[in-house]
Amino acid sequence: MLRVGLTGGLGSGKSTVSGYLRELGADVIEADELGRELMEPGHRVYDEIVEVFGPEVVCKDGRLNRPRLAEMAFRGGRLDELNAIVHPAVIAAQGDWMRSLFARNPKAIAVVESALIFEVERDARLRGESEGVLSYWRRRFDRIIVVTAPDKVKIARYVVRMSPSGWDEKVAEEARLRLAKQLSDAIKTSRADFVLENTRDLAALRAQVEAVWRQLVELGNNSTSSELIQ
Repeated sequence: MLRVGLTGGLGSGKSTVSGYLRELGADVIEADELGRELMEPGHRVYDEIVEVFGPEVVCKDGRLNRPRLAEMAFRGGRLDELNAIVHPAVIAAQGDWMRSLFARNPKAIAVVESALIFEVERDARLRGESEGVLSYWRRRFDRIIVVTAPDKVKIARYVVRMSPSGWDEKVAEEARLRLAKQLSDAIKTSRADFVLENTRDLAALRAQVEAVWRQLVELGNNSTSSELIQ
């Protein structure tokens, strides 16, 4: 099985690329969606978040108040605390998915879409973690795809997605704060196996994805490794 990490900054177009890869035959799991699921009541991640951040992040219906939690994390300087709770659980769940997929199809091309593949490692090492899943997550992928776009384009896309009624400067500032926590495209591309430049129209992006897909298929056909994400 070929293990592929798909990453890129906020608003870069990762979800569009993952959709194209699905259409071409890849099996895809989205870290953000998995994280949202694990943050629902009944999961250990939910319990740990409430314990660390307090009852003010809980709505009347018992679910997390995500805007309040995001404000505490990004504007309150507590993003590392939140990530230290969520990331290990998300990566463990991805490992379960990989093993299940491998059992069904040893020749699958498994794609993990995550904005923070490189940042997870960086933050773990900044915390002094030299061992463990977070400090060497990158090495658990056979290939990495990075999607790039200018920051001003990323911000504009984020605003359109979050505020379809028109430009919202508060949303734009949130995008800037989130991008400031992420590594630059220059650093990510220097560590990538494939780079997709999402600066033109969707047809141009699709053509790039198809070219990368052909290479992934060839790599998968020639792969003899059965190592899985633990």
